[in-house]
This record gives sequence, C-alpha cells and structure tokens, in this order.
Amino acid sequence: MTGLLSWLAAPRADRGIRFSRPDGDWDRWSYPRLAGLARGHAAGLAARGVCPGDVVGLVLPTGPEFVGTLFGTLLAGATASPLAPPATFGDPDRYAEHLATALAAMRPRLVVVDPGSAPAVARAAARAGVPTVDVGDLPGDAVEASPAEPARLALLQFTSGTTGAVHGVRVPYPALEANVAAIREWLEMTPDDPTASWLPVHHDMGLVGCLLAPIVTGADLWLLTPAEFVRRPTRYLECFGRHGARLTAMPGFGLAHVVRRVRPEQLAGLDLARWRAVIVGAERIQPSTLERFADLLAPYGLRREALLPAYGLAEATLAVTGLPLRSGWRQAPGPDGVPVVGCGGPLAGARVTVTDDDGRPVDDGVVGEIVVGGAGVTDGYADGTAFGDGTVRTGDAGFLRDGDLFVLGRLGDSLKVRGRTVFAEDLDAALGAALDAPPGRLATVLGLRAGTPTVVVHLEHPRPEWLPRIPRLVLPLVPEATVHVVSVPAGTVPRTTSGKPKRRLLWRTFVESPTPPGSADAAGPVTAGRGSG
Repeated sequence: MTGLLSWLAAPRADRGIRFSRPDGDWDRWSYPRLAGLARGHAAGLAARGVCPGDVVGLVLPTGPEFVGTLFGTLLAGATASPLAPPATFGDPDRYAEHLATALAAMRPRLVVVDPGSAPAVARAAARAGVPTVDVGDLPGDAVEASPAEPARLALLQFTSGTTGAVHGVRVPYPALEANVAAIREWLEMTPDDPTASWLPVHHDMGLVGCLLAPIVTGADLWLLTPAEFVRRPTRYLECFGRHGARLTAMPGFGLAHVVRRVRPEQLAGLDLARWRAVIVGAERIQPSTLERFADLLAPYGLRREALLPAYGLAEATLAVTGLPLRSGWRQAPGPDGVPVVGCGGPLAGARVTVTDDDGRPVDDGVVGEIVVGGAGVTDGYADGTAFGDGTVRTGDAGFLRDGDLFVLGRLGDSLKVRGRTVFAEDLDAALGAALDAPPGRLATVLGLRAGTPTVVVHLEHPRPEWLPRIPRLVLPLVPEATVHVVSVPAGTVPRTTSGKPKRRLLWRTFVESPTPPGSADAAGPVTAGRGSG
C-alpha cells in the first residue's frame, strides 16, 4: 500500500475530521470510520465496473462522502478526478460548458454525485455517454478487501482555469506523495497539529494542502464549506481560537474577507496564540492585506510570523515555494515600484528558476518567466501534453532575490508599454486602492487591439462616481492606451474556483464582441476614455 493510503491500514481512533453542520455544530468522523467508508465505497465502485487504471469523477461537496469516495477510488486502483459542484458556479450554462470540457478530458468510467449535483451532472454526463452513480447508493460498511494495485495516476486534477479552458493535470503517486511530504516538513506537521480549512476540496490547495496532508499525518481536521466561510468567517476563526487548530491555507481574498466582515468585538474570548501557520497563496498577495489581517488578529494572539506567503500550481501538484516558519514576510519593489510580497524559497524537492524569453536563466532581481522543476512536477495534461525534462514553464512572471521568489502575475495578463511591462494585478491593486473598492469588485485585462495598447476595466455593480475616474487613474500607468470601463452585474465576472479573474476569457470576449465598448450592450452600460502619454 502506498504512503498516501497507509493510514487506512491502522487509522487513529482518537483523531478524525469534523465537518461543519448547518445548525452550527460539527459532525465528527473518526479516521477508522472514514476508513470503513472508503473500503465500502471501493467495493461499490468495483461492483459497478470500475477497474484498476480507470478514472472516476467526483462531483461532491465537502463532507465525509467526498473523503470516502476519494479514498475508495484509490483503493479500487482507479484515478480520482474531483470536479466543482454546480453550486460553485451559479451560471448553469457556464457550468455545463465546464463539465463537458472536463468529462471529455477525463473520459471517466463513471461519475459519483450527490443528490444536489445529480440533475446538472446527469445531463452533461448523458451527452458524454458516462453513467452517474448516487453516492448514497455506494456501500458505507467496512468491507474487508485487499486494495487493488494502485494506478500510476492518483489524481486527474483540474486547473482553476485562469487562462481559459480548464486542463486536467495528470498527478502520479510519486509526485503527490513528494508534495505532501514537502508540505508536512515545511509546516512541521505532527498528529498533534490540527488543521482547519474552508477551501473547496476539489481544488488543489484545499485537496492536497488542507485535506490529504492532515489525513496522512493523522491529525484532527476541521472542515467548513466555502459558503459557510463567506457567511460567517468568525466560525472559521473559532476553529483556532476555541478548538485548537494550528494550520491553514487560503488565497489573499480570504484574508480580505475576514478583515472586511469581522469586527474586533466578535473576537472576544478567542486565543489565537497557538495558530502557527496561515499559508497565503493562489493569487498575487497584496502587502496591505497581510498587514490588515495581522493587525486585526494580533490583539488575540496571532503572531505576524504565522502568515506564510507561498507559490504553487496544479502542474507541480501544489506547493513550490513557501516562507519558512517563524520568519516573517518581506516585500520588495517590483519593476514599476509597486511592492511585491516574497513567497519564500523552494520547498524540499522543488527547483525554481526565472528565465528570459529564450529560456536562459536571468540574474537576481531581473523579471522573467518562472520555471519549476522537482519531485512534485506532474506528468502533464490529460490531452497528452507532457512536461519535457520534468520542468514546467508556468506562464507566471516574477523574480528571485536572495533565494526568495517574488511573483508578479500571469505573463498573458500583461502589456509592454514603452519597454515597460504593466501587469493586470498591478492595475487592480492601484485602482482598488484609489477607489476604495472592495476586493473582487474589479478585474482588469490588457492587450493590443489593432496595434493599440488597450485596457479594459470590468467593474461589478460599481458606484456611479467610480466610472469617470477610471481613465484618469489608468492612463498615467499605461500611457497611450485606450481605456474601456465596463459595468457588469455583481458576480458576473468569470472567475476560477480559487477566485481569480479569467482574464484571457475576458479579453477574448471583449475582442470578439460585436458591440464596441462605449455603448449600451448586453454587459450593461459602458464608458470609454482615450488618452495620450
């Protein structure tokens, strides 16, 4: 039995996972109980024709059935491929397109669903000729059976789709186990270090970092759903201040949500002194977000050093770099003078270089493309694309300084103006600060249209006074650009499962739109401005 599955042989009865319940209580499942569920689901999958080497799709919310089906799939010798439930998308048409793309890539033997997901999934699965199975129909008893020979691939992990269509990443057991081991070493994880998380379990950060690593360690785990975190972030904080959790991870927008929604008086009685690590990744990290989060929680015991900026991607299983424990974050000026947070150095088994357009390594402090190698690098994509020589050209821009990686943003989400590269994340940060706009309300895309530098700023449900200010704020940063301001309803900017805008999709939609910006169209009223340097 592989290291990833070894916990199933002798699960700790005194440890387990607590799943949040809608009534505010917790549903505790011990590890022996979860192991029995996994064995029962493995037998049920085998009875439905799942063979070693098959792929099983999982469209399940956070809960014991997800854990049981995930490990049941692995015990059956198959590859698990978790997918986002329809509730995470909102738009049924967009979800149907996402699911059809994923099913075509994974070619699963079957897809396991819960009753809430079944109607939306069944339609797409039927069109793809894939059967669905209600998770409630799988056995839940502790069936004693020898595990099948593991497939080469543990996971077919779908990327969050920042740059357009999702990609299925082929994650072999050695890469997954190496990355989990690196995370455990980095955070000094022991069975006495509980984790708490609200991240979606189908996404790499929530799945690998906040589910698999604690389970393999044999530590207690407190799991909320993303919706519960949005509604009541104090319940998440209580996991640390009342229940003893010490480890977690989240994107920067999660920190911003806590700062925005939590008032100091709601924290009375919490003791956060044992909260050891808050991994912050998945998007470019704003220094002000770290500062405000630390300032809010410091009076209740959280140390500034507990915040650990990190960098990772699904193509490297998950984690690549991370700030060491107890070190404290630092920042450095980017190419435009905008502060950039350091994401630490490579974790055990990982390699990071920054290269120029020809693939040659650049000097310390010089911006280039981030290239990742090492034990956690996966096989490639489901479409057959392989990562040559065990390295991944990430498409992210950044620079190294004194061993730490500083991440600027997607190369495809930038524009060179007068020999200077402007990143969409920089514009988002500058505009958000100038307008005092809440995080997640705007998304900027950059590109050349008819040879002209063009900036398109999407604003969700903006205040009227924001619109005329946008061109005047953008033009000093992107001289000679045409600036378009697009007002859209709240929640309609397409985002990845980790909350990042799908900028290339937004740009393609803008370029292909038959209605030129500057008039009312399906996106809502727009204004446009043009300036010269």
